[in-house]
Amino acid sequence: MLGRNKGIYKTPAELRLMVEPGLVTAASLAAVRAAIAPGVSTLELDAIADRVIRERGGRSNFQLVPGYAHTVCASVNDDIVHGIPGSRLLQPGDIVSIDSGADVGGWNGDSAITVVLDDPTRPDEVAARRLLSEVTEQSLWHGIARLATARHLNEVGEAIEEYVEEHPSVAEGAVYGILTDYIGHGIGRSMHEAPPVFNYRVRQRGPEVKPGLVVAIEPMITAGTTETFVRDDEWTVASADGSMSSHWEHSVAVHKDGIWVLTAEDGGAAALAPLGVTPVPIP
Repeated sequence: MLGRNKGIYKTPAELRLMVEPGLVTAASLAAVRAAIAPGVSTLELDAIADRVIRERGGRSNFQLVPGYAHTVCASVNDDIVHGIPGSRLLQPGDIVSIDSGADVGGWNGDSAITVVLDDPTRPDEVAARRLLSEVTEQSLWHGIARLATARHLNEVGEAIEEYVEEHPSVAEGAVYGILTDYIGHGIGRSMHEAPPVFNYRVRQRGPEVKPGLVVAIEPMITAGTTETFVRDDEWTVASADGSMSSHWEHSVAVHKDGIWVLTAEDGGAAALAPLGVTPVPIP
């Protein structure tokens, strides 16, 4: 185990090189968030992200995945992850997850957000979808906060699952489902690296949390089943029961002085403050 984990830790110099791709990824998502509205196509959102990444001197790392031609994944309603941007126009009340990543100088960032569009004609449905997104996002931040004090990586998944269990669905007797077939990952020279980052409890402790560890934490949660299927496009992962879904993600670095959320402009300071964690910039 120690031998397999030895190569997952970055040097201080390598951590510094990961700051810019994280910021470029964050900028692409900020631009997309500002553009999300009814009548906008997911392909238009893809073009916005691509422009921002290129203007900042990067390239889409999603386009480096064999067979994938787009800059973002755009997953709407019961599509959970890996949705291909296209001509689909967003509608009032949609819940939209956008996953983006940038390669700058051979180093990678990866992050995802979920946005719920307003629909005054369906206030209860919109409220339920916003709660799903809020619980997913907060489970992510609780996982990040645990990373700040964890001895082993798999404590992160424990924290995520604990938070989700404490915040059940608005539907009476229902609980949110944390996907188990799709998980987070290490990140660095490649967008997807070892180690795996679970969003739920597992028996193994995982690698030691110590300076140089960089991971993409990304809970994917549905309002129903955790069973999924892949649509005919061979990319889009959807919930088997048609339930709504949410996906939030950040790339986070551990260094000698603490943690830093690479894909948040403030390093995660605002979101982590209520959890008693103060992120520290990478020296």
